[in-house]
Amino acid sequence: MGVKTGDGRERAFSQDRLQLAAIGMEAEFSVFVDDEQVKPEDVFHDPRTFLGRNLMHRRGTSYHLPTGGAVYFDTGVIEVATPVIEIEKGCAARAGRSLWEGIRAVREGLDGWEQRRKHNVRLAGFSTHYNISFELPHEERGTSRTVEKLALLLAYILPMPVMLLAANRKSTGIGVRPRGDRIEITADFTPDAALMIATGTLITGIVRDVMTWKSFELSELDAHGIPVIEQYKPMPHTSRKGWLARYDCFARNPFACDINEAAWKTRGGNVYSLREIAGIITKKFWRSIRRISDPFTFRLIGSVIRGRAPSLLELADRPPEYDDVGRLCEWDELFPPAQLSRSRYERVLIHAISGQKLKLFGRWYTPTGMRGWSQVVFRRDGGRSRHFFSIDYLLKHLRDWEKPVA
Repeated sequence: MGVKTGDGRERAFSQDRLQLAAIGMEAEFSVFVDDEQVKPEDVFHDPRTFLGRNLMHRRGTSYHLPTGGAVYFDTGVIEVATPVIEIEKGCAARAGRSLWEGIRAVREGLDGWEQRRKHNVRLAGFSTHYNISFELPHEERGTSRTVEKLALLLAYILPMPVMLLAANRKSTGIGVRPRGDRIEITADFTPDAALMIATGTLITGIVRDVMTWKSFELSELDAHGIPVIEQYKPMPHTSRKGWLARYDCFARNPFACDINEAAWKTRGGNVYSLREIAGIITKKFWRSIRRISDPFTFRLIGSVIRGRAPSLLELADRPPEYDDVGRLCEWDELFPPAQLSRSRYERVLIHAISGQKLKLFGRWYTPTGMRGWSQVVFRRDGGRSRHFFSIDYLLKHLRDWEKPVA
């Protein structure tokens, strides 16, 4: 049976593009069974094997979690993703909470599988991806303001401050990838929820500010006083299109050096430590970072950048928490619900994934799936065809959705 969008009123509310600027986060994990690395698809087939059969299917081996996020297998790793979350104050904290709640759900599911099968399963942190929407209207882009040029420009701005907040001494690079309607920043998984949220906050503040620049050409680095390390040039990203600030793009490995040693000459002729370069860059974007940060995270970013709180780069080695995520490190309720409410997009997606009915046009509709992150698939009671509604349209009906069904 073909897919239908219903009558004209329904088709009008099924656009693909999000209307609100949004962020999202993803984390990838290597899987070890009895301390031997395995491909999750070979052991589990799909996530329902350890999470239960009642998950809403997304596509392929991807299934939605009750938190509004998703879990799937991707080229030999388990990946956990958050729903889209609109950009506003505290948005990265909401995304971080959602991601770690998803990680906890996966860990609890694996705990049950362990008990049934009498095997040990360990999740090792592999990477974290920070996604920020790029909704600049086409008429405002032009040849100097494309998402591809933005990605390259950010590959010169983001690496130093992101290193201090998210990397460890065995990290290899910070990446920036253009993804059409979003920018994706890739880094090592960070086994500390507060530092991960701080990283997401800093990235979002910087990216959203740079998007307002009149041009994304590299000449803007000098125009805005951004220090660039002498001889540094990002390389093509090792996966998909984009750019990577890998350790060998520098004269020496920045991940393994003393971050407080003034040993890095910039193109302007000044010599700084990595911490000082990160501080200069962060200060340039301090207002935009503060605008979308919660108070706790804002103080943490300042403390790490200034050296009042430790960076993982200052530890002698990569912490052991990386190798058993969900047990050695987990979400510890940094932000109780009373302090940080769920975002509106989160609430829409949680209702959709729970299958809760919604009354529209005088008829009851039951959510049955998602198309991407922007549309919810419904079945109208008494019918068999599928109907699509954007989450932006459903925001207008959120209060009705949150009322108990009579």
